Amino acid sequence: MARIRSLPPELVNQIAAGEVIERPASVVKELVENSLDAGARRVEIDVEQGGARLIRVRDDGGGIEADDLALAIASHATSKIASFDDLERVGTLGFRGEALPSIASVSRFSLTSRARGAAAAWRIEVDGGRARAAVPAQHPPGTAIEVRDLFYNLPARRKFLRAERTEFGHIEELVKSIALARTATEFRLGHNGKVVRILKAVESEADRARRVADVLGEEFLGQSLAVEHAGAGLRLYGWVGLPTASRAQADQQYFHVNGRLVRDRLVAHAVRQAYADVLFHGRHPAFVLFLELDPALVDVNVHPAKHEVRFREGRLVHDFLYRSLDDALSGARAGGTAQEAFAPAARAVANFASTTWPAQRQAGLGLGVREPLADYAALLGSAPQAQPLPPARIDGEAPDVPPLGFALAQLHGIYVLAENAHGLVLVDMHAAHERITYEKLKQAQDGDGIRSQLLLVPMSLALSEREAAVVEEQAQRFAELGFELARSGPQSVSVRRIPVVLDGADVGQLVRDVIADLAVHGQTRRVEESTNELLATMACHGSVRANRRLSLPEMNALLREMEATERSGQCNHGRPTWVQLAIPELDRLFLRGR
Repeated sequence: MARIRSLPPELVNQIAAGEVIERPASVVKELVENSLDAGARRVEIDVEQGGARLIRVRDDGGGIEADDLALAIASHATSKIASFDDLERVGTLGFRGEALPSIASVSRFSLTSRARGAAAAWRIEVDGGRARAAVPAQHPPGTAIEVRDLFYNLPARRKFLRAERTEFGHIEELVKSIALARTATEFRLGHNGKVVRILKAVESEADRARRVADVLGEEFLGQSLAVEHAGAGLRLYGWVGLPTASRAQADQQYFHVNGRLVRDRLVAHAVRQAYADVLFHGRHPAFVLFLELDPALVDVNVHPAKHEVRFREGRLVHDFLYRSLDDALSGARAGGTAQEAFAPAARAVANFASTTWPAQRQAGLGLGVREPLADYAALLGSAPQAQPLPPARIDGEAPDVPPLGFALAQLHGIYVLAENAHGLVLVDMHAAHERITYEKLKQAQDGDGIRSQLLLVPMSLALSEREAAVVEEQAQRFAELGFELARSGPQSVSVRRIPVVLDGADVGQLVRDVIADLAVHGQTRRVEESTNELLATMACHGSVRANRRLSLPEMNALLREMEATERSGQCNHGRPTWVQLAIPELDRLFLRGR
């Protein structure tokens, strides 16, 4: 066997580069993060051939002293941490001192910098890890780094680079994600000599939306809800897309922790649960979110490229994220955003509190129309006469016009047509009533709590020792969920009591799923999700069906309840319950004004 020996520095850096530098976008990430850590207010990124030929990043940051240039390209040399205590509270994007030497070891590299207050700039060049002496250079205050011929000395790695367009797409996406978090910095991106994107600096908090619109488009803002919540030392703010604005791919999901873009399983799980009740199967939500917390409560030193983090209070963070997002999404009612729809909906319910429904019958079926809508009476009350029809023309400035307007007619026994201040509203009456019924069933379930029942014959489950230990540790949590479990052996538990509403479900698999959630995330919503699935089925079968003819007062009652019901913009399966066709859209359909 070969003797143990130290590896040469060039090889050490190339090994490190294999972990940190995956593609040209990885280089851009490390260089731009260094610029931001240096206090840059303007960052210019120029690339050629998707970054394979050239990556140049220039900034107006603090610069590097001439005597520190050699250290800047040395392994594990950094100005950002000096002790273990600093590592425990990292407040910068970079901190390991690995990026520059790793990049320099797999490219033709040059660094030119002029520190603030210095009389001149200095330049150092590195070719494949071999550095030359620093020399004077011309450069304004700040730093410029050029990376040429990436992976030229590692042909195997260079072969794995994708097409020029693909690699540049990764770079552009990276710049967009960083620009979303660093709004006070101007970013300019160029490719093959052409300016592709300019993002001007935004000074105030109120103008953050302008940067989001510049990056993701006005449509994103128009189809999203603003989120702002703080508590327990955590602050979450940003924008979450409405369920109706979901996407086929998870390509508009930006989550930043203390300004650092991360991909974290705990975060993904919390977001997925928040959208579980409103998102159509196979679709992905869009969001731009920022989480701020004490740096000591998050470990950023868990991934070579710093893509992942580890929260020291994972359960707290998960619950905070889920509750904040769930509250935001549940507040969005049909007719507008939470802020726009709630007050008009409340007024509309009051205006229609005297509505009754005559005992009309559906032609051909002999069934009372109000039978599936009987719960409306409990909400709206009763009076001798039905509400008169609204005027044929609604004034757009009328203060008492509810968000979904007033019903005009029913189409094919499926859709309700209504007129509001903006134009025409179309409502899928079954989908809308399904959501209303579902939310009422959930409220009733929450009010009564989770009732449980004893099994005549206890169920025995075979588990691993770790899973059985979780059952013992989380006995109180299982009791809150309506279960009574007892450890009956080193690798088995006995199920003695289950929630009443889950009678007939696959309890064994559900218990195993709950245990897995508690072991990984410290909490679970499996029981609630299984209960909701059953309630959703009940709501579907108990809702008004297609081809049932409704009177105008009944249609208006449906619209008012939609405005007052959480998550009423989507049915239980995530499909939209209503659409708005504004007057300008209708005018375009008929070429009016052309």
